[in-house]
Amino acid sequence: MTKLLTLFLTAALLTACAANNANQTLYSQLKGEQGLENIVDSFIQHIANDEQIFHYFAKASVSHFRSGFITHLCDVTGGPCEYKGDNMVDIHTGMNINEADFNRIVELLVKAMEDNNISYPVQNQVLAKLAPHRAEIIKR
Repeated sequence: MTKLLTLFLTAALLTACAANNANQTLYSQLKGEQGLENIVDSFIQHIANDEQIFHYFAKASVSHFRSGFITHLCDVTGGPCEYKGDNMVDIHTGMNINEADFNRIVELLVKAMEDNNISYPVQNQVLAKLAPHRAEIIKR
């Protein structure tokens, strides 16, 4: 009987936690503006230390990239921002990003989210929000 009660209470607690997260925006689950800033800063550090990817960013303005990516993430995750920057095609045209390098960028973003203790379900939601841009980035 005690095992059954424990199992029931555990299930109820997990259901309550899931319901609580369902009521939060993805932006809130990422810890708002400060959370996005932390993730993007970690992402930039991973890019800077990655020989496979760094050459795409070598001549980029880090501050411009940082502010644009924070605003873009804020917008797509339901935050109070509206991204008004260049579209993904314009940004990536001429870069000739291949599929392997695109996948590596995704890995670096996942590492940045892991650095900031973002849960796997929330990471997957972020990646799902960004995935539609894949075709706008590869081989442009």
